[in-house]
Amino acid sequence: MRAGANARRAAEQRSIAAAAGKSGGRETSYSRVVRPGELDVAHGAILYLDDITVSFDGFKALNALTLSISAGEMRCIIGPNGAGKTTMMDVITGKTRPDAGQAFFGSTIDLLRLRENEIASIGVGRKFQKPTVFEHLSVFENLELALKADRGVRASLFFRLSGEQLDRIGETLVLIHLKEHAQRAAGALSHGQKQWLEIGMLLIQNPRLLLLDEPVAGMTDEETERTAELFLSLEGSHSLVVVEHDMKFIHALTVGNPAKKVTVLHEGSVLAEGSLADVQANEKVVEVYLGR
Repeated sequence: MRAGANARRAAEQRSIAAAAGKSGGRETSYSRVVRPGELDVAHGAILYLDDITVSFDGFKALNALTLSISAGEMRCIIGPNGAGKTTMMDVITGKTRPDAGQAFFGSTIDLLRLRENEIASIGVGRKFQKPTVFEHLSVFENLELALKADRGVRASLFFRLSGEQLDRIGETLVLIHLKEHAQRAAGALSHGQKQWLEIGMLLIQNPRLLLLDEPVAGMTDEETERTAELFLSLEGSHSLVVVEHDMKFIHALTVGNPAKKVTVLHEGSVLAEGSLADVQANEKVVEVYLGR
């Protein structure tokens, strides 16, 4: 029975791939074949970008970018302004369509055939640099609203939290260091606390991949340290791509694990990749980014 089911699934995937090839590549949505729990990371990678190129008025924001992120990995991405870091995340989340290349979530989900909302619904969460929370609502209500995010308007109106969902909100409040602020208006939080709340709003939807854009910008030293602890606790259960300029924060995320990779982008391509010590010692990285 299992062999038959596997054969049918393989045949379906071949037929989808063939149909996609005939469609010219990007117009056909994959929403009909993306189902919860079907993310295939058997080959180790949760995200694979291959030769991604994006041009804006002749300027190549991404230039044949190739990058692979393993399931459960936390990858730090650094590089000078204009290196292509934001454009890379725009491609992954469907905001920008590349001129060339491939982008896969797991082994079988072609991100370039999905719309932004579909990509979010299959387990890709993105946090922008500036926190976006509902400031007039309480911390608890922001997390509750995040649980409703994938529901229709009518379903949301009659939505009632289950015991399991209440527990989930409680666990998230503890994780993001906001348990004591659950009934506080989000607008009254510090900048760092708003960052944590937005991260919590993503986590409560249980994404498999988190894209985090300069998450500690504007934070105090204590908030930065707590954010590093939070990210380290998520590693393994989630895959994280952390784009950051704060080298002290990058060090906190990689210290004690020399095998942890840091990727340096420059002019839309990977300039260097390896341990933090390796990239800091790389002459090209020093020249274009870290300075002398």
